[in-house]
Amino acid sequence: MLKLFLLSLLLPLLLFASNSSELLIRADKYMQSNTQSDTFRAYDDYKSLYLISIVQNDSFLKLKSLKGIVKSGGRLKIDVSKYTNELHALSSKSNYHKPEPKQMKKSNHIEDVHVDPLHKLISASWREDVLLLEFSKQLSEAQITHFTLHDTTKSRYRYVYDIKTSMLTSSQNIKNNDIDTIKIAQFDPQTLRLVITHSSEIEVDYKIDAKTLEVKLKTASSKVVPSIEKAVSIKRDRDKVVVIDPGHGGKDPGAVGHRKYREKIVVLDVAKELHKILKSRGYKVYMTRDRDNFVKLSDRTKYANAKGANIFISIHANAIDGKSAKEVHGIECYFLSPSRSNRAKRVAAKENSADMSDMNIYGKDSYLNFLNHHNTVASNKLAIDLQRGMLSELNKKYSGVKDGGVREGPFWVLVGAQMPSVLVEIGFISHPMEAMRLVQRNYVKTMAVGLADGVERYFANN
Repeated sequence: MLKLFLLSLLLPLLLFASNSSELLIRADKYMQSNTQSDTFRAYDDYKSLYLISIVQNDSFLKLKSLKGIVKSGGRLKIDVSKYTNELHALSSKSNYHKPEPKQMKKSNHIEDVHVDPLHKLISASWREDVLLLEFSKQLSEAQITHFTLHDTTKSRYRYVYDIKTSMLTSSQNIKNNDIDTIKIAQFDPQTLRLVITHSSEIEVDYKIDAKTLEVKLKTASSKVVPSIEKAVSIKRDRDKVVVIDPGHGGKDPGAVGHRKYREKIVVLDVAKELHKILKSRGYKVYMTRDRDNFVKLSDRTKYANAKGANIFISIHANAIDGKSAKEVHGIECYFLSPSRSNRAKRVAAKENSADMSDMNIYGKDSYLNFLNHHNTVASNKLAIDLQRGMLSELNKKYSGVKDGGVREGPFWVLVGAQMPSVLVEIGFISHPMEAMRLVQRNYVKTMAVGLADGVERYFANN
């Protein structure tokens, strides 16, 4: 029964990765990066491989996945002691050896698995008059060719950019009020084509910044300056449903921090701004509360499930007491999992305190292990994208914004969600500087734009 249960949880993953060798190569590749987001992705892949090894009774895969979990978890400061103990026990077996697959096709060996060389387009967004095309790998000048077509009969100019060894799943139009059309499509299996069409001649230039192709556009009359709220992701799906959950409310003020600022008010402001931006970008957006009223934790995810939400985002503000209040600050994102650290337990205890059941700690952990398990990987990815989006936008305008990281935590507001779900801690309301920023309109708007960009990046990649 245990294997059948694990197999049912892993079915989406097994459909996504054709075999464990490919998934292992991807995890190892992520570990070569020094970025926190890639390390988290590696950590997720290794944990998925660990479950696959149990289902398939593959001791070699289990050893590889355990080594990966311990290494990536150590880098992320995650408690992986139980995996470390199992790794030591497995490694100490004297009869262990790598199995020789007598009837296995050569392509199933890890060394022989083909790695897709294509640069995948991750997102498209605006930075004032510059179109930013972000790819999965670093670009080179040799990949870019461009030319201009002028149709004199129709007085139309076409600026064409071909990016070699690049791919996109479907053609996309990028709206801009100052340019007639901007379209990205797959020209052939190895070439991605960007076509900018306008009724009059415009200035077009480009440069490469690591993984990003920056295309600068300037009309004859003025610069192209799209609103920051119109930054677009390359795979917008207008049928996607997002439920935003402003934490606490009503009789539950949440954390009370610097100058008596209340968490329930601050998070509602951010949620309303995020709601407005996502609506303007074409998403169907709902809020669990749009005023200062109390909503039970269990009713929040019930509401999201009833709306058929694709993702659930619960917004909160952190706090800490005592002398540390003037020192501890930063932005964090959490996804549902039994507590892995004292820090996660502390934060979760604060957020869970208003509405908890009488279940003992062992019952809670078992319940958390069962519920939402199939969404853990997707929720982790959503958390990474939201964290990245917030930091990217805030760092453009504000100094001292701290990356608190993406973490696992036992947050009951996420229990029962039938979709990827994340709890966002938008900052420490107890920290003087961060608290003052959280009540500033421009700061709130900038953070909401970052969250919206994270939502679009998540949908583009998943």
